[in-house]
Amino acid sequence: MSFSRILATSAVALGLMTAAVAAQDIQLKLHHFLSPKAPAHTKMLEPWAKRIEEASDGRVKIEIFPAMTLGGKPPQLPRQARDGVVDLVWIVNAYAAGAFPRTEVFELPGVHRGDNAAVNKAMLAMYDDFLAEDFQGVVPMFQHVHQGQAIHMANEEVRSPADLVGKKIRIPSRTGSWVLEALGASPVQTSVGEIPVALSKKVIDGALIPFEIIPALKINEVTGYQIEGPQGQRLGTTSFSVLMNEAKWNSLPEDIQAIFREVSGADWHGEVGEVWAGADAFGIKIATDSGNSHVQLTDEEWGAFEAALSPVVGRWIEDMESKGIDGQALYDRAVELVGQNMAAN
Repeated sequence: MSFSRILATSAVALGLMTAAVAAQDIQLKLHHFLSPKAPAHTKMLEPWAKRIEEASDGRVKIEIFPAMTLGGKPPQLPRQARDGVVDLVWIVNAYAAGAFPRTEVFELPGVHRGDNAAVNKAMLAMYDDFLAEDFQGVVPMFQHVHQGQAIHMANEEVRSPADLVGKKIRIPSRTGSWVLEALGASPVQTSVGEIPVALSKKVIDGALIPFEIIPALKINEVTGYQIEGPQGQRLGTTSFSVLMNEAKWNSLPEDIQAIFREVSGADWHGEVGEVWAGADAFGIKIATDSGNSHVQLTDEEWGAFEAALSPVVGRWIEDMESKGIDGQALYDRAVELVGQNMAAN
């Protein structure tokens, strides 16, 4: 064989090998804001990434960077994904103020009714027709809520809206702020990591957060009361998204995209709901085992909260209409789907 032919053959072989390696080696970085010990990391993000890797027979590798180790602050995560600084992010939608207005519908009181799996599936079902416009430059892998905003108080028990009047309460979102304003409290917006110090220094009197976060931040050490409504009802919730850079998504082979979609489908959205419910149950056990009071309001007591919160939905719908968004249609469909999912569970 001539030298030139050997070179040509070698070049073809090298090209085929390079293509094969490229097809088998898709490296992705996932960035988020919580500790690597948080249930969201260990029980949701890590298992999800592992399933993608296994379903792709190792062609996809997802490296997870917790606790903002790649730099920046939590509100900057959506932009990091849009700009391609990282491939994937897990975010609190509300941290990026005003960026995801449509997903706020799932945070409203009366939409989340103690069954976050039902809400998660509604978010998936509503994406194409109702939510997609919020997600320019990124592609959601999955979205979810947590178990809901319970009331955590440092020193005072709460059994009625009157008990919250004038109290400074932490909340991560504007819908949560509207809830607190309707109850006569003063909302204080901080990141979740700032809560323990704010409580210990009496900057705030309490916080609206799920029970899930109690162990990670040792909330039981700076509060005495954990309060929720009957049957686990809460004062709204918080919505989250796992997002991929759009250009990165478009670069993936179709079979790999199909794997992401299959792994992240309706069953996974339901499973994520169970993950957060389990983490919530573990969190409240930590609090009660340490001597804190777990207050579960009666139906009558909870009714007073619901009455006080009735204007919040109307306020949100009016605000959406000012932005050219049909908030009433969003709300009606969310309530309808959550109810259907709850009945099916």
